[in-house]
Amino acid sequence: MPSPLFEATSTEKPRLLSISFASDPSASLGAQLTNNNHDTPSEMFNPSYAAIAKLLDGDTIARKCGVRAGDCIVAVNGQGFRRFKPDYDDADLEDLTADLEGASLDDEAKKSKAAVLSGKKAGEAYAAVLGKIKEVKKAADAENPLALSLERYDWDARVNSWPRFLVAREGDVPAAMMMIQEHEAWRDAKFPIDLTKQGLQDVFKAKAVAEVDIEHEDLPPTVYVNFKALQALEADHDPQDVVDAFIVYTETLLSRSEDPRKPKAAQFIDLSGVSISSGLRVDILKQVYAAFEPNYPETLHKMVMYPVSSMVKKTAGMLLSFVNENTQKKFVITDDLDIVCKELGWDKADVEACGGVTEFMHKHEKHGNTLIF
Repeated sequence: MPSPLFEATSTEKPRLLSISFASDPSASLGAQLTNNNHDTPSEMFNPSYAAIAKLLDGDTIARKCGVRAGDCIVAVNGQGFRRFKPDYDDADLEDLTADLEGASLDDEAKKSKAAVLSGKKAGEAYAAVLGKIKEVKKAADAENPLALSLERYDWDARVNSWPRFLVAREGDVPAAMMMIQEHEAWRDAKFPIDLTKQGLQDVFKAKAVAEVDIEHEDLPPTVYVNFKALQALEADHDPQDVVDAFIVYTETLLSRSEDPRKPKAAQFIDLSGVSISSGLRVDILKQVYAAFEPNYPETLHKMVMYPVSSMVKKTAGMLLSFVNENTQKKFVITDDLDIVCKELGWDKADVEACGGVTEFMHKHEKHGNTLIF
């Protein structure tokens, strides 16, 4: 039975992963690396100078060992290449390493693995990592095959979240630092969320907030908001219940991102049966935005409102004037289902076969009844 307490889907603790080339010393890793050694503010919380940019196709060492985009290379054959010392002892961390030949390290190697490489100019530390890898590979020593030590950080750990907060504050380091500290304080106070609270359960049962998660190229999953259902609950429910439901789904969908450095989710506001011209109540959306904007910056792919006629499109835009300019650029307000499907990666034929967007949501939601107690 699922836990009635919803915890944040990200922590600061990394997980460990070791890669050994003992089974095939001449093999390539099967991944592109990214250079984290530009001496820019965005790198200040990243422990590594080199990380996995993306995996290449094929039956590669990286895929066999479970490597993912964003994994940080912190040591090569037990020699540390870190920007700063680790915050946690390896013994306190989850080790994802499969039972691979040559993947284990002795105590001395574990100490060396934590070594910091400093005093280098931009690009030199990254070059040192690559140089060590090439040195070991060139030696082709069967007794000392290439071994990489990696750390995997969650999507909202500072390693991955700091660049997003920095972008949100347009590169202003002090402002971004204040923003991320306020977010972390909010996160500590907010979680866990009690899913058994009656008002929150009513939101889940009404499918007022739900999800549409389908695989389509590189487009992210969608937090679905049924505005008509929200308004029906508004009279005798605490708006915080809606906010909490939105947070639960946002956290869940962002945690599924394949690359923790680029977590994304879309938002779909279903306005079927809601009259904007007679006065759209945006109080709930304001409260949702007040939680979303400062705590999940740069994670919104698109926010689509549908159906909204061209005649009242400007009215809808004015009602959402409380949203910052950068976020407003990601708004799509339309009455055209073709545009909705294009922006969110939905199959129009599937939507129409289901009988509409609400029924389409029911078909493609993954959590659904698992959140109902």
